Amino acid sequence: MDYYMYRFFGGVARMLIPDNLKTGVDRSNWYTPQINRTYHEDKGDVSFLSTKCYIVRKGGIKMARKARQLSESGFYHIMFRGINHQNIFEEEADFAYMLEILKDLKLELKFEIQAYCFMSNHVHLLLKEEKIGDVSNILKRLLIKYVMKFNRKYQRSGALIGSRYKSKAVELDEYFIPLIVYIHQNPMRAGIVKNPINYRYSSYREYINGGNFVDVQLAFDLIGKENWIKVHEQLIEQNFEVEGRLKLTEEEIRRKIKKNIQNAEPQEIESMEKAERDQILNKLKSLGLSIREIERATGISRGIIAKS
Repeated sequence: MDYYMYRFFGGVARMLIPDNLKTGVDRSNWYTPQINRTYHEDKGDVSFLSTKCYIVRKGGIKMARKARQLSESGFYHIMFRGINHQNIFEEEADFAYMLEILKDLKLELKFEIQAYCFMSNHVHLLLKEEKIGDVSNILKRLLIKYVMKFNRKYQRSGALIGSRYKSKAVELDEYFIPLIVYIHQNPMRAGIVKNPINYRYSSYREYINGGNFVDVQLAFDLIGKENWIKVHEQLIEQNFEVEGRLKLTEEEIRRKIKKNIQNAEPQEIESMEKAERDQILNKLKSLGLSIREIERATGISRGIIAKS
């Protein structure tokens, strides 16, 4: 069954395939928009309108796979899990092998690792690629090598990882530190440990004790090691998904700030003495609030917040 590419414009769908598609003369330019044909929603196949692009066939609609978002900074939050949520690590040697592959790939491809956490049935990574497109190569090689050995070891066949890995482009201004905390606190939310220092399969210990695999300096440069440790002391309030951060509402941000400045309104911070103001702003950053969130709530410029 042939699929036809459409984009919807104000009530009709414009077919973005050439005339010769149906004739079978030449399909090499399948997606080349040589003509526009109109397909009205009342013809039976299209029951809704959208600005997204769909692949449409007679009798139904199949959405085209969404392209991965590119990061301007090169940082990506990666997550993959076992198919049907099954375990992808069965014993300590499996965790160690995944880490060994990552270390070898890091030396070869020169990417950075800011955080990782291996849970029994899923993995979180925060990394920075050296060249655009490296992420795809890194994950492909990591998963192929790991799954092949896992399947041989446990005498199984077929897919181990559910669907393709998920990735989210990460920028440094508002997503970075809270995301690292979120990754390290996965074992706490799962009830495995009460303190991330007690979990062996994450990058938290390298931040505390030092190491040569995880690139810890950037996070310390952003908020300082002392604040970095404080941020991890209680479960972070924000929730994260790989597809994007679930941001706090304006009212949630306001309540959080009031709770930590003796119930004063956020706008009052701007009129405080510089030393007191900077101390409060620094505390708010250590609580996981982004510079942009603090700016919106207090009216204080981003430059002042960043330097506090």
